[in-house]
Amino acid sequence: MASSISAAEVKVVPEEYNFLQKHVAFFDRNKDGIVYPSETFQGFRAIGCGYLLSTFAAVFINISLSSKTRPGKGFSFSFPIEVKNVRLGIHSSDSGVYDKDGRFVASKFEEIFAKHAHTHRDALTSKELKELLKANREPNDCKGGILAFGEWKVLYNLCKDKSGLLHKEIVRAVYDGSLFEQLEKQRSSKTP
Repeated sequence: MASSISAAEVKVVPEEYNFLQKHVAFFDRNKDGIVYPSETFQGFRAIGCGYLLSTFAAVFINISLSSKTRPGKGFSFSFPIEVKNVRLGIHSSDSGVYDKDGRFVASKFEEIFAKHAHTHRDALTSKELKELLKANREPNDCKGGILAFGEWKVLYNLCKDKSGLLHKEIVRAVYDGSLFEQLEKQRSSKTP
């Protein structure tokens, strides 16, 4: 069966994107370099989140990141996030796996499991995840702490296995954005 979409119409994530940009690019559903709240909502739904969480995420994420990723541009009620500038939205109290430019820092990634994976060396339990969040929380950083908590809890709830373990390869895949594609494919293959 021939596809009605030409090769010129297919938009892909640019190869030069760093890990953080690739992570965010999944939510750029039309691949124009800008993520609007509707796209954030669609992306969260595509990976299996419910309507309420997807709506909250779309509003919260886009309001939080829009002005940060659009330096020198005026306020916009459409709350767009520019993928190319997403590094400007890196929050405090995080793991440090993304550096200030949005690149992946392998040593910081490995540190997550070296310091906090006590039960299984390549996975985190719920208790170990709480320990990680507490260790990364900077003093007097309520906003960064809430953001980190939200990110990790969504990941844990979506991706823990039947034993309640969040595996290292899953965490690695969320950092490079490939996990989102995997979750969307899994979800779409289950939908008739």
